[in-house]
Amino acid sequence: MKDRLPSLVAVLLLGLLVLGTWWASDYALRSIEVDPPRRVTHERDSWSDRFTMVRTDPAGRAINRLEGTAMEHFPDTGAYEITSPRAVGHQPNAPITEGTADHGTLDERGDRIVLNGNAHLKRLPDADHQLLDVRSTQLIIEPNRDLVHTDQPALVVNGHSTLRGKGMRYDNRTRQLTVTAASDVKISGEDQAARNAGPKKNAQP
Repeated sequence: MKDRLPSLVAVLLLGLLVLGTWWASDYALRSIEVDPPRRVTHERDSWSDRFTMVRTDPAGRAINRLEGTAMEHFPDTGAYEITSPRAVGHQPNAPITEGTADHGTLDERGDRIVLNGNAHLKRLPDADHQLLDVRSTQLIIEPNRDLVHTDQPALVVNGHSTLRGKGMRYDNRTRQLTVTAASDVKISGEDQAARNAGPKKNAQP
């Protein structure tokens, strides 16, 4: 019995130590106020005046540029709200495009730019393409796909021709333009003659 006494005392002391530690931890948790999880609201957490964002390709060439007079980031949506946005696309082997509006929204991943209010897109002319001018209340730009579209009424001026319709899609890589529900189409004789006489690559708008 005397041989077991030290062992029993050690086990008892160890048990008391465990109970004391548990009690101290529980007391500390109950006595210290823990802040509740932060409520995410539509309040900006960062902002900037007169900013410029540039995206480059693997070779380091600038292919997309977004700038504006002001930018605000909202954590609940992850989106950037932009005042007076200007989006420029300069993809390799494609014409330069430039989009502007009163306001814009850039999604969290940067895959989508929504231009709202006096939305205006221009495909700048070059040796092979005429000026393409698109106006609407809203235009959606997908810079990674070099694509712009809208389901709102749009006015498209392609060279000397004009198209009006509700809904428009333009792929700058293929130069394919689609105007859905067209209500007014005016194709100039000059543009039609150029398409008929020109090489196949000029058959696109």
